Amino acid sequence: MTQAIAPRARTLVLLLLAAVAALLLGAGPAAAHAALTGSDPAQGTVVDTAPTQVSLTFSEKVATTDGSLRVLDPKGKRVDTGRPANVSGTTYAVQLHAGLPDGTYTVTYQVVSEDSHPVSGAYTFSIGAPSRTSVAVSGQEVGGGVVGGLYGFGRYLSYAGYIVLVGGAAFVLACWPRGTSVRAVQRLVVSGWLALTAATLFLLLLRGSYTGSGKVADVFDLNLLGDVLQTKTGAALVSRLLLLAAAALFIAVLFGAYDKRDDEEKRDLTFGLAIGGTVVAAGLAASWAMAEHASTGLQPGIAMPVDVLHLFAVATWLGGLAALLVALYRAPADQPVEATAVRRFSTVAFGSVVALVATGTYQSWRQLGSWSAFTDTRYGQLLLVKIGLVALLVGVASISRRWTGRLAGTGAAGARASVAADAGVGAGVGVGAGKTASAGSGGGGAGAGAGKGAGTGAGKKQGTGKQGAGKQGAAKQGAGEEPGDAGTGAVGTERAAQLARQRAAEDAARQKRLRDADPHRFGLRRSVLAEAGVAVVLLAVTTALTSTEPGRTEQDAKAATAASSSSSSSGTGSSSGALTLDMPFDAGGTNGKGVVSVDLDPARTGGNEMHVYVTRPNGRAFDVPEVKVALTLESKGIGPLPVAPDHVTTGHWSASGVQIPLAGEWKIAVTVRTSDIDQVTVSKNAQIG
Repeated sequence: MTQAIAPRARTLVLLLLAAVAALLLGAGPAAAHAALTGSDPAQGTVVDTAPTQVSLTFSEKVATTDGSLRVLDPKGKRVDTGRPANVSGTTYAVQLHAGLPDGTYTVTYQVVSEDSHPVSGAYTFSIGAPSRTSVAVSGQEVGGGVVGGLYGFGRYLSYAGYIVLVGGAAFVLACWPRGTSVRAVQRLVVSGWLALTAATLFLLLLRGSYTGSGKVADVFDLNLLGDVLQTKTGAALVSRLLLLAAAALFIAVLFGAYDKRDDEEKRDLTFGLAIGGTVVAAGLAASWAMAEHASTGLQPGIAMPVDVLHLFAVATWLGGLAALLVALYRAPADQPVEATAVRRFSTVAFGSVVALVATGTYQSWRQLGSWSAFTDTRYGQLLLVKIGLVALLVGVASISRRWTGRLAGTGAAGARASVAADAGVGAGVGVGAGKTASAGSGGGGAGAGAGKGAGTGAGKKQGTGKQGAGKQGAAKQGAGEEPGDAGTGAVGTERAAQLARQRAAEDAARQKRLRDADPHRFGLRRSVLAEAGVAVVLLAVTTALTSTEPGRTEQDAKAATAASSSSSSSGTGSSSGALTLDMPFDAGGTNGKGVVSVDLDPARTGGNEMHVYVTRPNGRAFDVPEVKVALTLESKGIGPLPVAPDHVTTGHWSASGVQIPLAGEWKIAVTVRTSDIDQVTVSKNAQIG
């Protein structure tokens, strides 16, 4: 029955890997984590005069190159002057050539968000009146295609390699020191190191094409590779490679020098390996934290250490689980994993789960920001799936803990029975071998009978006379002295070696049958195999989460997009009637994000009524310490004309008799102060009068 488990286990693993591949290949392009929250001119608007620049505002800082922001005329010719500049906060602008003719212009952008993910898109605006354009704006996506799929696979492989490397080494060092001499466990940890190293090099090569053209041919472009090495992500990948060199030394000591030391030296070496291994493992985890979600957004100084702890806890739990599974299935019969080692791992795994819950709760709050984001955003939906898988994994782990308790409860009695059985088997093997050498048949039965009767190793000397004669005959035959011996001494030696190998194989098979006959160990195997299956799918969902736009950012972007659409539909470039301008802002700190709306009525020369509204990204009004407005007519050198509106109610300020002396394209700048030290100024142009 036990022999049938291995094929079933392989089938289950293959099915799980196929499911993971389907998840990764069906994910499509990576969702960008920096969203376009505003633009000037706005999408779809018609302006009376040609603007001097085009500016884009994102939800977070982005990295730009010479071609990151391009403006194309109706024929597809570039009319911008070069590389965009960061004008304020998260706003980037590119200058335009003077004297642009009327028509519809296309703005395309392709940047890299601060958490390493590419983002691209396009929109149009018109000067004077809309016109036909030959520029196609559809399909402006990066991070997809073959290169995007390969990059996603590389990310999954890197996480899996880290988990196996760190968790496997931690299992051996903290729970099962005897495992340092088990070849299967050694191969597992080394394979984790190889997977992480190969995936890191793979990602480093793919990075330039992944964030740029998306062409497979550009993977080996050394110029792109040089550009990647100058980015935050490139530095993180190179740091990971350097730390992997230290990890290789750690593995060499753990599976080489450690086993050759005496007990006292092993204790000292264990302490040194534990300290050094923890430092290397934390450094490897930091190579993700410093370049991805944790490095941007709210509280990065807290988020990055939390992210390191979260990844380390995942590796200790799931990687240790992989090592335990290998030990249960592949450890030699004379080196089975002990109940005490399983019990230690159960304790370590419980501590890892506690750390995961604590750090995961903080990460969820930071990335979602509201309960509605659980169901309204893709990140929240994936997070719900991950929570469900973790709950399932904990449930299966509780079953494993029960099997561990039963195995530990019968450990002492089982050990005594194993010693007695081994002694009996040894005696039987010895006597049986003698009988076989003498008579050539029936040795197994006689040997087993003698071994059973003796019950100890002394059975080798307490056999029957016939058996003794058999042993003597075997000895003589091995020496080539038995009359009628057709062979030579060399042939006898070869026969003796063959018999020794046969006896060793029979002994190992008997010990394996005795070990596998333990129902508690068999039950533990099955539950740990089920845990590993859930863990494979959980890792795939986690990888998808790291490539998905956080719920908080997605909701902020939706609110800003809605505000921008409202602004353009209300007549940003109109010459009469009420004017509404909506401008997203991010002053940093607590309550630093929101949308400020300016209503100007009748938006003509002379006296005007001004209302200013401040809302959170979800549309809820809230108060800030101070709001100031300034009006500037740059073409005439007028302004800035300050306006200090009075606070009316929550999130609402107003000012009457705001004088606008001349008609023209006025710049309306609003300064929002959200705390004693945090403030930001946002602005938009509007045609007034």
